[in-house]
Amino acid sequence: MKVSGFTFLRNGQKLGYPFIASIRSILPLVDEFVIALGPCDDDTEKMVRAIGDPKIRLIPTQWNERLRPDYSVKGFVYGQQKSIALFNCTGDWAFYLEADEVLHEKDLPKIRAAMEKYLNDERVEALAFDYLHFYGNKNTIAWSPGWYRSEVRIIRNTIPAWSSEALFFNVIDAHKKSRYPRAAHTGVTIFHYGWVRSEAQMNLKTDATHKYWDGAALPKTNYAEIDGSVLKLFSETHPEVVQAWLPAAQDIFQANPDHQLTSREKKHRRMLWLEKTFGFTFNKKHYQLIR
Repeated sequence: MKVSGFTFLRNGQKLGYPFIASIRSILPLVDEFVIALGPCDDDTEKMVRAIGDPKIRLIPTQWNERLRPDYSVKGFVYGQQKSIALFNCTGDWAFYLEADEVLHEKDLPKIRAAMEKYLNDERVEALAFDYLHFYGNKNTIAWSPGWYRSEVRIIRNTIPAWSSEALFFNVIDAHKKSRYPRAAHTGVTIFHYGWVRSEAQMNLKTDATHKYWDGAALPKTNYAEIDGSVLKLFSETHPEVVQAWLPAAQDIFQANPDHQLTSREKKHRRMLWLEKTFGFTFNKKHYQLIR
């Protein structure tokens, strides 16, 4: 079994991504790691090359700055970059890990076992993971229907698949038709640190990327302006490779107690109540779970 890992990067250092930790976390699992590297004006490329692992293969790319965000698929440039990296993978499985996602070393044997288990089960096209979304600091996770709870990150590399945006995969069924992949669940959790970077870095990232999504200027991020009821204490261990990157913190992140709930947050509160009261699950999945 040959396993490819892949991602795309652009200005990862400047925008506060833990991309070195992300890459290091997956290297023990893969035979190659393909990076579609866009134009950078920071030390991202230098930092990746300093890892010094021959498994890493950099593919220089350009980003289409002319894509309209008001057309049909928002953020399509992300799907383009993700697909470029995927199309250069040579393994039986292709494992996509975003630059702010990290694997825990304790889970690597379980992930490999899942890939081996389903390698010859052709009906399984992808493997899904659960998610921990850290928010504000390393001791806090955000948990509500507003934060995706599971997603496919491994795709079978022998089927026609691509990505229309960074989050999910499209499997091509016919010339003009695509669908979400059929997946098995690994039982493993991915650690997502995108909301742990500093507010300054988050706002810099928003300013750099909003044009690919809707084009309109977005308000500045203030981490404290969130529904505090969705924040939960995390008391387990973080992956070893990311611990040096994580800012020091004590206790759970404190939301603004006077925060005014948005209509979206009110909706998610109602959905959480329904989940707790009646056992419903409002978990949007970009895959069909078959195993």
